[in-house]
Amino acid sequence: MNINDFVVQVALPEHRVFAEEICLEMAESAKARGTGIAKRSPDYVAGKMAEGKSVIAFNKDGSWAGFCYIETWSHGQFVANSGLVVSPRYRKVGLAHMIKEKIFELSRLNYPKAKIFGLTTGLAVMKINSDLGYEPVTYSELTQDEDFWKGCQSCVNFEILKSKERKNCMCTAMLYDPAKQKHDVAKKFAEELQRKPKLYERFMRIKQRLVLQPKSQDGSSENKSVSFLSSIFAR
Repeated sequence: MNINDFVVQVALPEHRVFAEEICLEMAESAKARGTGIAKRSPDYVAGKMAEGKSVIAFNKDGSWAGFCYIETWSHGQFVANSGLVVSPRYRKVGLAHMIKEKIFELSRLNYPKAKIFGLTTGLAVMKINSDLGYEPVTYSELTQDEDFWKGCQSCVNFEILKSKERKNCMCTAMLYDPAKQKHDVAKKFAEELQRKPKLYERFMRIKQRLVLQPKSQDGSSENKSVSFLSSIFAR
C-alpha cells in the first residue's frame, strides 16, 4: 500500500454518510493520544461537507480513509484546519500529509488573507505544519475568540490551560501568516539581486520595460513579470 492508492478531495454533501464514522474515529484518536479535541457531532461534520469546507480521503476501493475541516474565528481573520484524522488501517503511508496539504490549499483559496493556525501535541503534525510554512508562536498570537477556547474544555489538559491563564499548555501553537510569507519572498528576492549583480541589471531593464509598456488586454506584461520572478526562485 502506498500514497497512490488514495484519492483526496474536497468533501461533497453526499459524503455525509461517513460523518458518524469520522466522529467516532476522532474521539478514539484523541483518547489514544491522551489529549482532547473539540467534540463534534455528525451533523456538524456533515455541515462542513455541505459548505465545501472539508477534505475527505478514500482508498481506491471506496473505503473512507481520512478527513479534515476548516473553522473560521475572529470574523474570518483566523482559520484553523481542525479534526485531522486518518483511519488506523491507512496510517504511516503519508496520507495525513496529503490531507493537510489539500485542506491548507482550500483554506488559502477561500481565505487568502487569514492567518492559519493550529494547536497540536503530535510531532508528525508539527513537521507537516512546518513544511507548509507554519511557525511556532505564543498563544497570544492566536485568535482570542472565546468560542475557540471553549473547544478546549473537552481536553484532559483543560485545567492546565486554565491554570496558565491560557498563555500556554501541552499543545504547541503554530501559525501561518500570509503577510509574513510575502515579506519573506520579497526578502529572498532582494538577497538574490544583491548576490547576482547581472541579475539585478536584467531585472531593472525588464521592470523599466514593463512600467513603460501599456498592459495588453490579456495581461501579458504581468505574466512576463511573474515568469521572471518564478525563474529566479527556481534556481
